Amino acid sequence: MPASQRDSARTGRRLAPDQAESALVGHYGRWVRLAYLTLPADLGRHRRVLAAHGLVQRALPRVRSPKPASRVPGQSRGTPAVAPTGDGAPDDGSTVLRERVVRVLLAYDTAPSRWPFGRRAARGPRTALPVVWGLRLFPRPGGPEAAALDQALARVPTAARAAFVLRHLEGLDDGAVRAMLVAAGAAEPEAALRVSYGLDRTLGASEDLGELLRGAEEFDACSLRARPTDLRRRRRRFRLALAAAACATAGAVAVGTAVVGRSEPPAPREARVPGPEQLVHASNDTWADTAKVDFSAWPARGSRTSDRDLLGRALDTWADPPSDTRVTTSAGARTEPVAAGVRLLYAGEVDGRAVVLLHAPERLVRYTEPTSSDGRPTLDFTEADGADVTTAAAVAVSREDGRARYLTAPWVAEAQTRDLLRPDSPGEPLDRTSDGVTSPVPLPPTAAGTGGGGCDTWPVLQLRSSVRIVEKHSFLLTDLGGVSPAHLTYTPLPDGEVPSRQPREATGPAALGAWARTACGLAELDARDVRAVNVWDFAEQDLPEDGGRAVWACTRATTWRGPGEIQVRLRTPAESPTEPARLVAGDRDTAACGRFGQHLVAGTVWEGESGRRYALAAGSRDVTRVALSGAAEASEDGRTLQERLPAGDPRPRLSADLRDEEARPVVCASWTAGCDGADGPG
Repeated sequence: MPASQRDSARTGRRLAPDQAESALVGHYGRWVRLAYLTLPADLGRHRRVLAAHGLVQRALPRVRSPKPASRVPGQSRGTPAVAPTGDGAPDDGSTVLRERVVRVLLAYDTAPSRWPFGRRAARGPRTALPVVWGLRLFPRPGGPEAAALDQALARVPTAARAAFVLRHLEGLDDGAVRAMLVAAGAAEPEAALRVSYGLDRTLGASEDLGELLRGAEEFDACSLRARPTDLRRRRRRFRLALAAAACATAGAVAVGTAVVGRSEPPAPREARVPGPEQLVHASNDTWADTAKVDFSAWPARGSRTSDRDLLGRALDTWADPPSDTRVTTSAGARTEPVAAGVRLLYAGEVDGRAVVLLHAPERLVRYTEPTSSDGRPTLDFTEADGADVTTAAAVAVSREDGRARYLTAPWVAEAQTRDLLRPDSPGEPLDRTSDGVTSPVPLPPTAAGTGGGGCDTWPVLQLRSSVRIVEKHSFLLTDLGGVSPAHLTYTPLPDGEVPSRQPREATGPAALGAWARTACGLAELDARDVRAVNVWDFAEQDLPEDGGRAVWACTRATTWRGPGEIQVRLRTPAESPTEPARLVAGDRDTAACGRFGQHLVAGTVWEGESGRRYALAAGSRDVTRVALSGAAEASEDGRTLQERLPAGDPRPRLSADLRDEEARPVVCASWTAGCDGADGPG
């Protein structure tokens, strides 16, 4: 943004010290909540709490002595003390101070690490920010909705988080949010607004989000719980400090070893963390001689598997992440160190960063650090319990400039890339190093990465397993932002009395055709914890007025923890084979559309060429009767129903009978936009 535009947005905005202090005190709790929600989640809750308080307090203008200046008699002494409101009356100064809060939040995220004014200023006790010794402070735990919101916010840029919170917490309209971001120095305020609306679609009904932001204790950085820090480590460090002071008094010279990419020497390794020499190394052929083909069968690969200094830093960081380390954790992943059974999968250099990949019971741990002085270390945890030949086939080791490199499993004999939005185009060969690291692969579009923009391509990996473990087995993986790509599968339409079909690899013509019209919907998923995504074609139906044949499909994204997110879609005839299918409804944290949720009925409103509107409904293979009640009355034996709707906005009740009278289907309808696991939405 041009500097002149930013300056013009701030013209006339000046607060007297007493007005600024009064506004800050009056709105302090709400603005600390705003700051806590806007700050990056990778700070950790303790540092995030302290940074939120510190940055809000920093927004208070400094008091400067006025400079004498000559002026013409009658000349104005300057700009008004407070900014006028929209109706011309001055406000209480809260608008100006809120703008300053947003400005320091955006500056925090974009400033380089220049002590004492850069990002480190909010990370440690080196400036006049709040400092707490011997205690860890945390907001009170919230419910699953608050946790899901916090995770969704963590995946979008700071300006988008600010726009989202300003809209829902502060109640500002789009124009006010845009003006606030412009005045605060946001580079792309329009893109931030678009991404914030993408969060609305991801999280659900917008009228509930404001209440969640205001009411969830998870986001209240003024109501805190206190816990002690690691007492053993504190005692050890105190003894080390005394020993160092004694050595200095005696005239000893301490010699330190400079560690590239680390701003501080590592803390003493905890006894519960293995040393580099204790890491488990699988043999090169373990994967071909075991029935458990998963991460435990990976051999240690990479050019730095013998670099004890690098491995030691990775293990030390796992035990006690330094303040400059960016830590991310997928939902449910355990982060506590373990003393034994940690396997080394990879240690090498990729795109200017050293990468260490470890496998511990039920999880993957990825550590990276810059090979130069720029940048900071990262530590990522993700679930890996129950991984198999497909979900343990690749791990992302680098993401940079819209491209990613992957470390492929030792059983991957061939790697290709293909575009889901070009189902008729064959895969293209993908080069790999001798260690299994791929060439850069374009990342798919996501809600955060495109600012809510278009979806013109969806690159995926197509891998083939070695014939030493399975014959002619190819499968697709897609990058949804997690450490491991998600496995894509397809379940075709039921075939008469044949037993229920199981998900199969999405490499055939029918599967690729279904995914071509579904892929762009992946950008709307809460996807970092996703293990696999399946498209299940559960019914087909003739459309009224000779509208052609339509297919009902349920897309299920299953997480490593077990629960999943579903999207029910209707694929109507289209001119383009990649036209996105109509989204009917969706649900979260559900077993529907999976192995333990095979009973489904869905309904939507469809408009014919005549302009008449119809209710369409269809159920899965065990549905014997579909019915509408309420504003529209109809029922049909079988698995499908269509009924012309009366004028107005009828919201009928949808229900279905099953062969097994004790079972009840999940009911999804477009007029409720959601799914219900009992008798259907009312």
